[in-house]
Amino acid sequence: MRLLIINDSLKPGGKERRLIELIKGLSKYSDIEIHLIIFSDSVHYTEVYDFGIPVTILKRIPKRNPLVFYRFYQVCRKWKPDLIHSWGTMSTIFAIPTTIILRLKLINANIADAPENMGFFDKRLLRARLTFPFSKIIVSNSMAGLRAYGVSNKKGICIYNGFDANRTKNLTNEKAIREQFHIQTEFVIGMVGSFFGNKDYDSYIKAALLVLKEREDVTFLAIGDGDELELHKSMIPNEFASRFIFTGLQKDVESLINVFDIGVLSTFTEGVSNAILEYMALEKPVIASIGGGTVETVDDNITGFLIPQRQPLILAQKIVTLLENKGTARAMGVAGREKLETTFSLNQMTIGFYNLYKTV
Repeated sequence: MRLLIINDSLKPGGKERRLIELIKGLSKYSDIEIHLIIFSDSVHYTEVYDFGIPVTILKRIPKRNPLVFYRFYQVCRKWKPDLIHSWGTMSTIFAIPTTIILRLKLINANIADAPENMGFFDKRLLRARLTFPFSKIIVSNSMAGLRAYGVSNKKGICIYNGFDANRTKNLTNEKAIREQFHIQTEFVIGMVGSFFGNKDYDSYIKAALLVLKEREDVTFLAIGDGDELELHKSMIPNEFASRFIFTGLQKDVESLINVFDIGVLSTFTEGVSNAILEYMALEKPVIASIGGGTVETVDDNITGFLIPQRQPLILAQKIVTLLENKGTARAMGVAGREKLETTFSLNQMTIGFYNLYKTV
């Protein structure tokens, strides 16, 4: 089977990380030949070049260049894929004319979020629904995502993210991480996420400041980059500057998470968050905002706490609860790792997509 996978880019992000994990998992199947096309030369996950598959970059210059449709068609006509698997909305749109001309089946996996209360004219919804009639199957990484975009049961399928447990091996030791980032406190709380879009760093920082005013044994980390980074840095008073660390973009995220005592994800909406899976893989209790696929990922009071959105006071209270109850925190972390292995393993995600390809 010849499988053509397409995505907008391989920039830093959960959706892109999930794609890399899928290609890694599929590499063990000898009956699948993979070709990857991306529409940007932004390649953060350079390990894609280690998989031994062709990677074609069809760069969009200028951004709205219509020739990209024709260049994509030329690649498909020459390579002759059996299936096209799109991973993002724009890449799906680029693929539609070619799937019609060459009569190829399209698996549309661009739903990776679960926005609440989208209006009829919401651009995300309009773009997605534009692609649905041309898609054989529509895949989301959460049931909440399928509901948010109004995908029918007949056409939609949920395949959860898969985490490769090998990513937790050969980590940089905790002492070295602490020295690198000048962490001197007993406890470390962290949040991984980009500084834009649906990530609610405002509530995370406000909660951190509430805790820091009462305790001197905690350091907070914020791991990520984005347009709003400098704005959020300005929220930290000088007196707490040494105990709130903005690490910027990091490749070895797992080693940083390994020093956490608690993993936080404060958001407005999510599909299934890769950050939460990373916390669970490293046996960290999770505190996350209710919404979207997060309620499918975190079991409240078992693997962590689910809290209302935009509630920094409640977030601060839950952080203190876990800091003061190490046994509970430890039990939640172990339960999270167990759920990851049973529900969100790389093998399960890979098998899900493999069986889907065979069915289609």
